[in-house]
Amino acid sequence: MIRYILTFLITLLAATTLLAQERITDEDEARAVFDEVEERRGSIDTEFSVLEMIITDSRGRTRTRVMQSWTRNSDENTDNLIIFSEPATVRGTGFLSVNEDGDETQRLYLPSLGRIQVISAAEQGDQFMGSDFTYEDLGDQDPDDYEFQWLETGETHHTVRATKPDSDQYAFVEFEIQKDNYALETVRYFNSSEEMIKRLEAENFEQITDVLWSPQKMTMYDLREDRKTELTWQEREINADIPDWRFTVRGLRRGI
Repeated sequence: MIRYILTFLITLLAATTLLAQERITDEDEARAVFDEVEERRGSIDTEFSVLEMIITDSRGRTRTRVMQSWTRNSDENTDNLIIFSEPATVRGTGFLSVNEDGDETQRLYLPSLGRIQVISAAEQGDQFMGSDFTYEDLGDQDPDDYEFQWLETGETHHTVRATKPDSDQYAFVEFEIQKDNYALETVRYFNSSEEMIKRLEAENFEQITDVLWSPQKMTMYDLREDRKTELTWQEREINADIPDWRFTVRGLRRGI
């Protein structure tokens, strides 16, 4: 009798776990979860931040950089300007991402050369300033750019798998999202062989608004090269007054 009861309880537990993590292949349901993440991200108008970037190579050697970031949400678009302030070798280097009617343009300014480079589609997979983030990773995460495959819901997290047809880097990605606040905690990136090649982890979340929780630290791991890049927020100001010129070529050249 005891063996029967134990067998029954184990079977019941397994069934309950399976039910809790049931995979839903409805694209609309998977997209709805991702849409909620993006809607909460877009609930603020602007953000000004100071961030520290630490790049660690496969031999454990590190490089540290400091940058300032200005972000603006308008309608369904997100514009972003990044200017490096330290060290002196990269000071004034800037990256500008601007959306116009849903079309994103990325520009890189190199003060040592005195010129602005437009990032082409072929360069989307290139490393950003020697980090483990690519230009594609820094782009606007528009839900319309993805084809959603499935949604899995557990006790604490949603997991959404999606493909990005225009990406030459990733065959598909998986987004792990906290259920209680729709904060994006982990992103896993896979190649065409279904091998996970990169992983982004966010941690130390703080509540920014009634609906938005943001991480104080993000780490991108390159699993092929055994490298990582850490981004840590040192300052953050929400809904700051940011002039329009910041998100122009003038603002990119002007720097800090």
